[in-house]
Amino acid sequence: MLLECELPGIKKLRSGKVREVFDLGDCLLIVATDRISAFDCVLPTGIPRKGEVLTQMTAFWYGVLDFIPTHFITARFEAFPRELQPFGEQLRGRSMLVRKARPLPVECVARGYLAGSGWKEYCESGTAGGHALPPGLKQSDRLPAPIFTPATKAESGHDENITWRQCRSALGDELAAQVRDLTLELYGYGCAHAARAGILIADTKFEFGIADGETILIDECLTPDSSRFWPADSWEPGKNPPSFDKQFVRDWLDTCGWDKSPPAPALPPEVAEKTSLKYIEAYEKLSGLKLG
Repeated sequence: MLLECELPGIKKLRSGKVREVFDLGDCLLIVATDRISAFDCVLPTGIPRKGEVLTQMTAFWYGVLDFIPTHFITARFEAFPRELQPFGEQLRGRSMLVRKARPLPVECVARGYLAGSGWKEYCESGTAGGHALPPGLKQSDRLPAPIFTPATKAESGHDENITWRQCRSALGDELAAQVRDLTLELYGYGCAHAARAGILIADTKFEFGIADGETILIDECLTPDSSRFWPADSWEPGKNPPSFDKQFVRDWLDTCGWDKSPPAPALPPEVAEKTSLKYIEAYEKLSGLKLG
């Protein structure tokens, strides 16, 4: 299990909640660790093989969503530069080379079902992400049409939902409209693919950046960390379906007596192992491949 990644002689740019980013000069190396965060805290317990799932699932989706340019170069360790070859134990299967880009300061969230913060907002105001919704919807209900609900990005702490007006103020009208439309297009394409595998994508978030004057897709893509995956045969409006993501961890944290302030408690081994199996199952169902 990899919780920290140190590559002597290779410049580390930053450590996020899950990923380590290294500067290779003409490109970046992104390493997905097995760390997991919930309720704004990184837990002391890792999830076995989680970083491999995040990397290989993102690489899979980049291949499927080939109608939009991305920052992805390769996830094949054999194709990495010579100076990285001594670090195969840390990097193989869980890292990728990517183009440098200027990240946009907005998380681009698409929602097709009423869950999470969208459900909470709907119960309070009848809206989700500022979108007025029909009365009488239930938890986990399918929305009349997918909606775009942007959020601010946070390196640490919790991303905050913002209005469409705030999104336009942050990005400008033209770029805001572009990433909104791309987000909904990517979400629709992802949902259609997932449906063939018996999975519903309740919601997901994308990140975009600017490289060589072009808007490109960056960071992870349609993973269990950035998406809410539900088994289609267990979905029923009014109920919270089981999921192929970290909801299992959140559910345990909700019942263990933790007050949601740092430090987070360690997960029992059985919770970490079951979560790992959920992540792997999501990857294998969606990709049709075995985790390498």
